[in-house]
Amino acid sequence: MNATMRRVVIGTAAVSMALSLAACGKAGDDKKSDSSSSSSSGGSKTIGLLLPDSVTARYEKFDKPYFEAQVSSLCADCKVEYANAAGDAAKQAQQVSSMVTKGVKVIVISAQDSAAIKSSIDAAVAKGIKVVAYDRLAQGNVSAYVSFDNVKVGQLQGQALLDALGSKATTKSKIVMINGDDADPNAAQFKKGAHEALDGKVDIAYEQSGLWKDTVAAQKVKAAITQLGAKNIAGVYSANDGMAGGIATTLKGAGISGIPLTGQDAELAGIQRIVAGTQSSTVYKAFKPEADAAATIAVDLLQGKSITSLATTTQTSGSGNKVPSQLLTPVSVTKANIKDTVIKDGLYTVSDICTAEFAKACKAAGLQ
Repeated sequence: MNATMRRVVIGTAAVSMALSLAACGKAGDDKKSDSSSSSSSGGSKTIGLLLPDSVTARYEKFDKPYFEAQVSSLCADCKVEYANAAGDAAKQAQQVSSMVTKGVKVIVISAQDSAAIKSSIDAAVAKGIKVVAYDRLAQGNVSAYVSFDNVKVGQLQGQALLDALGSKATTKSKIVMINGDDADPNAAQFKKGAHEALDGKVDIAYEQSGLWKDTVAAQKVKAAITQLGAKNIAGVYSANDGMAGGIATTLKGAGISGIPLTGQDAELAGIQRIVAGTQSSTVYKAFKPEADAAATIAVDLLQGKSITSLATTTQTSGSGNKVPSQLLTPVSVTKANIKDTVIKDGLYTVSDICTAEFAKACKAAGLQ
């Protein structure tokens, strides 16, 4: 095993062991313009990093710096050219073209719309550029895919909802299910896993897409309350923390409290809601191992090395391409294991979570 592979394997295994495992949603955002990069010049050792939006906290706070640091550690004279689509699929397509013009040799992309980006990816590949799908399996002729086991994410979410319901998890218990954006292939996998956990055990009485937007999710849950009645909703499945924020506000406004609400991404606000009791769970997908793995594969592709020892499985994209893949394993987070997951991994400190507003709840949760 070479040093590069050892770093990725050890890093991933460490997270896996620490979390007792083997956890994007996404969100649209048009507030932020294209971010520019670590390098304004292209060249034979330039890697492009294209992330989908700037409203999902993880991308620019964690994924980008972790990715850049790993590239730098593996290839001192490599450069990273960065851009953010700000929730705009057309803009991301333009960014791919811009990367090609700048002379990047490898593009790592988390697609805003996996189908819409296909022609741009194929055009880049036709010019000899290698493309790595990051976190979401983009369509087209991509060379590799790095993500988490997304069906497992949904299974964890569904099981966490059942666990939180306890004895109230019956076939008569009405559940509201708010899924992600159908343009994101991960959303279908989260949904599939959640249904595998929930079907036959509870009554999914209302199911809609929240488009990964807190405002849309809030509107959908408001409609569900009108349709089902506030007293008849036993729990809410939310595919990510961003939507869960809007849902929690809507539930509070309707006088609904104490029911399970799921999430995903282990966003700080989601962790704080778990501490406060307005959200029951999230799914933690450790960002560093994912970013490190993607950076390692990108550098190997840049240097003409084989990636078969890293991408050990295969996933089939919406366009039918069979893509060498590296899939990491997510973990469910509840109030009981916040210390052993996001705090232990250094994602957040106790002081990050336990601000004045949450001090009393943190003390009750044993965090202070």
